[in-house]
Amino acid sequence: MTKYNELLAGANKDKKRVGRGIAAGGGKTAGRGTKGQGARTGKKLGATFQGGQRTLVRAVPKARGFKRLRTPAQVVYLDTLNDFKGKTVDNATLFEQGYISTPFHTVKVITRGELTAALTVKVAGASKSSQEAIAKAGGVFEKTAVPLRKSTKEAEASDK
Repeated sequence: MTKYNELLAGANKDKKRVGRGIAAGGGKTAGRGTKGQGARTGKKLGATFQGGQRTLVRAVPKARGFKRLRTPAQVVYLDTLNDFKGKTVDNATLFEQGYISTPFHTVKVITRGELTAALTVKVAGASKSSQEAIAKAGGVFEKTAVPLRKSTKEAEASDK
């Protein structure tokens, strides 16, 4: 008796050739059944075909334009930075105070109102007018990269 590991069977099986006569095993209807739309030649049914009913693809309205993959920056206004008098403003401090929803996101400072406090601003971006206003108030603007989220393994290791 031959052993399973000594079989001479190939890994790939040849495709069954249908419609080659009754003796071949796949003759007459060739696996299509009898009558009906699927039995006819030349009729290719698409993946979205629903038996003559209006397809879901046609029923759903077309979305015009294209989707932007880049998420817009979170905006922080210049006059809100007066609360951080003499401190360093970065993503973490803005998140703690509730000005941004997550510290792991691009933050941009935009001019609105006046800045009276001298402070160091370390965020991803700021408009030219807000950079000038920060410098005029005696502060410093530093463009920094967005902080990355720690992996769960790193977070667990730092907690220990």
